[in-house]
Amino acid sequence: MSTKTVNAPEKQHDSMFEAVLARLDVAAKIFGLNDNVGQVLRNPEKMVRVSLPIMMDNGKVQVFDGYRTVHSTVLGPSKGGIRYAMDVNSDEVNALAAWMTFKCAVANLPYGGGKGGIKCDPKKMSVGELERLTKAYAASMVDVFGVNKDIPAPDMGTGKREMAWLLTTYNKMVGEDSPGMVTGKPITLGGSRGREAATGRGVMVATIEAMKKTGMDRKSATAAVQGFGNVGLHAVRLLASKGIKILAISDHTGAYWNEKGFDVEAAMKFAQGNGGVLKGFTGGTEINNTELLTSKVDVLVPAAIQNVINEEVAAKVQAKLIIEGANGPTTAGADKILNDKGIVVVPDILANGGGVTVSYFEWVQNKYGHYWSEDEVNAKADASMEKAFDAVWYNSQQHKTNMRIGAYITALRKLEKGINYRGFY
Repeated sequence: MSTKTVNAPEKQHDSMFEAVLARLDVAAKIFGLNDNVGQVLRNPEKMVRVSLPIMMDNGKVQVFDGYRTVHSTVLGPSKGGIRYAMDVNSDEVNALAAWMTFKCAVANLPYGGGKGGIKCDPKKMSVGELERLTKAYAASMVDVFGVNKDIPAPDMGTGKREMAWLLTTYNKMVGEDSPGMVTGKPITLGGSRGREAATGRGVMVATIEAMKKTGMDRKSATAAVQGFGNVGLHAVRLLASKGIKILAISDHTGAYWNEKGFDVEAAMKFAQGNGGVLKGFTGGTEINNTELLTSKVDVLVPAAIQNVINEEVAAKVQAKLIIEGANGPTTAGADKILNDKGIVVVPDILANGGGVTVSYFEWVQNKYGHYWSEDEVNAKADASMEKAFDAVWYNSQQHKTNMRIGAYITALRKLEKGINYRGFY
């Protein structure tokens, strides 16, 4: 694909939010975005920071910082996950909320973008401490959350258990049963079938679509997947089910290489019986994460954390396709290097959109009180991902740019119309 137009910001940014805005500016220049619309999108609508004093199991009170950013509600209520991690901060939450705005627009969902988090280490906390922390956070955000206002979901360090706690607290405080105020919750409480694997499934669909566009034969294709959590594990499983040989896998405890291809089922069973981690896995040779990211494979799926593909790593990447399962795994400086090398990058705001798509289906099912089978959910999600991929590919080709900027252009087209129709005060 031709990539002669400016495709990436020229400098690296320490701020994640500034990096998002820099890419927005590149797309806006190519697309010819109205300056007034650009100003609206550069500024989150609402930023909330709270202090959460929690009684710990040792009888001492610890105060945690909690965040929630609503970036945009132009196209509908804001939607986005809640993460528990020690590096959670306002800049990261603002960036992730903005990404959600663009992701929802690319996926053609009637949502804006939001994101939240608590600065904590969930691995060092008891179940009781996590429950008290989650319920305190929900209580502090009761005026922000709402089925038609701002809808949280799981993210790094959270899952259906935490979403159930959020829902329980919210319902008690508003005095009604409102299952659609949160997605990614247990099926018993109104969750959707297919939601747990949805993001990984979307990564698989994006990979297959990219292979079709670039003429790659999946029967002979090889892949490396960084991350073996919810996204990476399901991506590995589903890519293998399509005949793609998985040569490298990893999580935060270790990375492994197998020239003959992994027995994916064996790796999954090992992790399940090993506290959910790959440490000590004997089905492959141990390598480091840089070796995984630069390994000789056709497809690279970074599905762990942000900024793992920097300029140094990008210069050594050998994959022909990069499918971003994580949020922000590629730095702006690395984008230019990958583009110059002719590597096709399917960006996060497209590739990992399967999760928010099925979250939308969960929200719809909650509103109607009617629930679909997993096959129905998967079929609808796959069709939605394929449609989004085609739109991004088309815009990248039309504007002679890469897929990341093509995705931003796809989102900006819709957001500009929404903002102009709504008007200004």
